[in-house]
Amino acid sequence: MSTRPSTGSTVTRVIGIAALIALALLLCAAFWWSEPDAQQGDAVRLFYLHVPVAILEYVAFIIAGVGSVMYLWKRSVFGDVMAHAAAEVGVVFCALTLITGSLWGRPTWGTYWDWGDVRLVTTLILLLLFVGYLALRQVPGDRHTRSKQAAIVALVALIDIPIINRSVEWWANRTLHQRSTLIEGKIEDINAFATFLGFLACGLVLSWFLVHRFRVAWLEREVATHGLERALSERRAEGAEV
Repeated sequence: MSTRPSTGSTVTRVIGIAALIALALLLCAAFWWSEPDAQQGDAVRLFYLHVPVAILEYVAFIIAGVGSVMYLWKRSVFGDVMAHAAAEVGVVFCALTLITGSLWGRPTWGTYWDWGDVRLVTTLILLLLFVGYLALRQVPGDRHTRSKQAAIVALVALIDIPIINRSVEWWANRTLHQRSTLIEGKIEDINAFATFLGFLACGLVLSWFLVHRFRVAWLEREVATHGLERALSERRAEGAEV
C-alpha cells in the first residue's frame, strides 16, 4: 500500500496535540479563570495572547536572520530554507501582533491606531520589510542571487527589532504603550499563569508552523532541483523511519 506524502511525523503530531491542549487551557484561563483588570477591564484578556505573539514574532525573525547568516557565510541550503520558512511564520505572528494590539488599543487608548506611536509604526515597518523579503524570494532569476539578496534584506530588517523593543523607553513621550509589564513584575497569581499558558501555546504553535513550513519549503526546493518523484520518495522514506 502506498503512503500518501505528508509533512507530518510523530513529533509534529505530538506538538500539534500539545498546542491544541495549551490553547484550550489558555482560553479557560483568559475568559473564565482570570478576573478583569481594575483599569483595563475585560480588555486585559487580550494581553495573554498579544504579548506572547509579539515576543515570538521576534524569535521567528531572528531564526530567519540566523538562517540568512548561514547562507551568506557557507551557502547553507538548510539555512536558506530555514530563513524562508521562519520569515513566513514571522509575518503571520507579526500581523497577529498588530491585529491583537489594535483590538486591545481601542478600549484601552480610545483608538485602534495612532501614527504617532513609535512602537506601532516600527512594528508595521518590520512587517512590511519581511513581506518585501518574501516577495523578493518569488522573483524569477538565479537562485543564489535571489537567496543572497533576500538574506541581506532579512539582516537589515532585524535592525528594527531592538528599535521596537526599546521604543517605549526611547520615545516615552510619543507612545501609547506602557512599560513592560513582564519586566516590572506586575503580573501575579492567575494572571501570571494565564501569561505562561499564552507563551506555551504560542510557542508550540510557532514550532508546529516552523517544522511544517520548513518541510514544505524543502520539498519545493527539491522539486525545482531534482524533480517531483525524487522529492516524494525522500519524504516517504523519512516518514517510514519515524
